[in-house]
Amino acid sequence: MMHRSKAWLFIAGSLLCLAGQVQAKDVIVEIYKKKFIPSEITIEAGDRVIWKNIEKRQYHNVWFKGSGEEEPDYFFPDESYERTFDKLGSFAYECGPHPKMKGLVIVKKTEQ
Repeated sequence: MMHRSKAWLFIAGSLLCLAGQVQAKDVIVEIYKKKFIPSEITIEAGDRVIWKNIEKRQYHNVWFKGSGEEEPDYFFPDESYERTFDKLGSFAYECGPHPKMKGLVIVKKTEQ
């Protein structure tokens, strides 16, 4: 009997710990007609952004040029690029081949 009580306490404690954790989310940004849709998003730290190219023929990339990163590879129709954001702040990006395409990711503290 004593072992069962300990097992149930362990399971109940584990569930309470899991319930207190906030799940990271995936946020989708579509690329269509040479635009990031939506062009500005606000997410929480730990969330992942997935850029999906839904163009018919056009290639793109997601370049955080202002942070000093090198221009990344292009991705083509029906392909995607993803990035997880752990640091707080505002992160501007653009499409290297189409510099008029601009976007912004705002990362805020995770709410609990």
